[in-house]
Amino acid sequence: MFALNSLGLLLFVVSFWIQGPAGIKAPVSPRGSQSTYRIWPSKPPAGCPFPSSKAITGIAFSGRHSEYAHADTWYPSWASDGNLYSPFTDGVVNETHSMSVGEHATTGQAKIVGTDPMALEVVSLGVREASSLPYGGRYPSANLVYNGVWYYGTYALDGFYEDASNCNWCTMGPFVGFRISSDLGKTWTDTKLTPDQPLFKESGKGGKKVKMGAPHFVDFGKNMQRSPDGKAYLLAHGATGPDARESWIAGDEIYMARVIPTPATINNPDKWEFFAGYGGDKKPRWSKDFSAIRPIVQWKGHCGVVTMTCVAGLRKYIMCVADPGGLGGAGHSPDHPHAHGVPYSTYLLESQEITGPWSLISYMEKFGEQGYFANVPSKFVSSDGQTAWLCYSNNWTADQKVNPPGGRYGLCLHEVKLLSGDTKGVPAMESSPIK
Repeated sequence: MFALNSLGLLLFVVSFWIQGPAGIKAPVSPRGSQSTYRIWPSKPPAGCPFPSSKAITGIAFSGRHSEYAHADTWYPSWASDGNLYSPFTDGVVNETHSMSVGEHATTGQAKIVGTDPMALEVVSLGVREASSLPYGGRYPSANLVYNGVWYYGTYALDGFYEDASNCNWCTMGPFVGFRISSDLGKTWTDTKLTPDQPLFKESGKGGKKVKMGAPHFVDFGKNMQRSPDGKAYLLAHGATGPDARESWIAGDEIYMARVIPTPATINNPDKWEFFAGYGGDKKPRWSKDFSAIRPIVQWKGHCGVVTMTCVAGLRKYIMCVADPGGLGGAGHSPDHPHAHGVPYSTYLLESQEITGPWSLISYMEKFGEQGYFANVPSKFVSSDGQTAWLCYSNNWTADQKVNPPGGRYGLCLHEVKLLSGDTKGVPAMESSPIK
């Protein structure tokens, strides 16, 4: 999530080739056959609106992890051919460069091959150019492969270090729309929608706030096999208050929309429905009127980038939410604005229903310590739902602590256990030593 000129990008790539994740001492061998799960203590801040889950009482890490590529924004979709397909940007995959900034912004696409998270092959499928103007950046977000058709969404951002707080992409722009591929990324049909004429007709200009910012599709499993009604569901972090700190990673609310995904419907706003609250019968209401949209989650200053996965073995929906702790997306500490990064937190919620109500599994304070874009790829969830792999990117400002060990700027995967019952006997995570 950072902007570089061509020289800066070259130096960035070379530094990763030379340094890699060196200096990190993992307490468990990443590729060892034995693993000892350690629970991440849940430390929700004051005012957390969610009750603790009685069904999933914590998340524990085995110590097994893997890292791939040197780019971020990984949101894999499990296609019917068995492979995962994902966007990426702001970095390098197989010598393919992508940078989502300006009039010639590019976003990349990749195929992820394999069934073992420890031994995947990540294959670049090239990049696509699309202008971010009149905004500063245009980034990947909603990503879905369904019935052999790839729907690739992008959204707009403004405000890269434009104020005294050194806020990084501190103004959320609208979700633009989808480019479409019917041959799994070999060729694409670009959307006619633009950042100033977007799908949901929102704007981030002039202090306006958007509700469907940086949306992501609910992961319903291989080829969307567990969708409750054949529809694709989109959720996003947003804000409404004029004083809201809404950015690429920060917001006050989470909203939801749905559509039957086809090339004819995906970019047609009239085909979308929006969660509009609950009726008198306490059942969710859906409306084709965007002005009727209502949040499925509210927590002022704590609703950032959001993803959701249907975990069939547990009969639960698991939601991952980034929380920058009121930073509004600022990526750097004020005293060292271009050196030391500030940490983010990530929390997990669960519900039996796709619109809630939601209960807290764990609030992972300083996860990463600068972890972001967390999601749970359904392909790597066990049949009983108890073991999964948490996907995320880490430390885009490059120089703060790493916890859990192994996280870095790239595609990161960590094996986790979703716990039930009393977790008091499970050892706690420890901060990893850094040279």
